[in-house]
Amino acid sequence: MPIGKRIYLKRELPNPEIVAAFKKLPASNVADCMQRNSAMHPRIKLMSKPKSEMAGAAFTVHNRAGDNLAIYAALRYCNEGDVLVITNEGDNTRSLIGEVMMSYLRDQKKIAGIVIDGPIRDIDNLQNWDFPIYARDTTPGGPYKEGPGEINVPVACGNISVNPGDIILGDSDGVICIPRRDAAALLPKAQAFHQKDDEKLIAFSNGNVDLSWVDESLKDKGFDIIDDIYRP
Repeated sequence: MPIGKRIYLKRELPNPEIVAAFKKLPASNVADCMQRNSAMHPRIKLMSKPKSEMAGAAFTVHNRAGDNLAIYAALRYCNEGDVLVITNEGDNTRSLIGEVMMSYLRDQKKIAGIVIDGPIRDIDNLQNWDFPIYARDTTPGGPYKEGPGEINVPVACGNISVNPGDIILGDSDGVICIPRRDAAALLPKAQAFHQKDDEKLIAFSNGNVDLSWVDESLKDKGFDIIDDIYRP
């Protein structure tokens, strides 16, 4: 088997009902329930104007830096509801995909969205699409089409490990990865956290909040509270 040139057509997929339930939750609330270590690096930004959050099963693409042959292969093999998760080996000099390929993914393949740890192009049009597009940046410079590359293997995207079939959740704040194996156990915790967060928002807005714990925490951690002006 040629390592570096493998395309796996099958994945273990999450329960569609669980994916749909996560789509109703803010990515920040879910990330907080995962010890706050599941969020992709903020260099990956929302580039379009979707009317709803993005949620779907990860269809991973590990392409050679600045090369999109493996992404073209993903156009062939991805499925409706997938989220393409594309790594670019840290390169930020060549766009990997533009409006032509995006239109096929949106209109024909009907994927749930795309996350690229690299640049895109044709932003003048893509920025107005009702379709979730997350990417690092933009550049007019195009990619090569030589390979190598792999599909549906573990990848690192935005400094986060993503396995094929993990749940990818994205909103205006950014993108998180929910490991498929943890999703069922995590969902009720995230739903409860979200409800409490809404209640906390109302309490803070109304001023009905006890912040005495802050003083205790500062004291425990060795802070000095000085009732004076700072003088050099």
